[in-house]
Amino acid sequence: MSESTDEPTGVARELDESGLGPGAMAAMGSVALALYYYYVRGEKQRGQFVGLWPATILGLAIYLKLDKMKQMLQDSGN
Repeated sequence: MSESTDEPTGVARELDESGLGPGAMAAMGSVALALYYYYVRGEKQRGQFVGLWPATILGLAIYLKLDKMKQMLQDSGN
């Protein structure tokens, strides 16, 4: 059995280094989905609704990152 570590590998490491984490990828995906609904399927109301998701996703990602940074600062202060 291989040892499990908390270090990201492969694509996850590249995304983390570039600043594009899962939150940013989800936000970009929801923008693409919103454009699909709005223009391709013609469901304008659904496209507008899905278009509101990126702000929520990014806000949650920022909150979680700030909380993680706060915990790291508290741990290093002890």
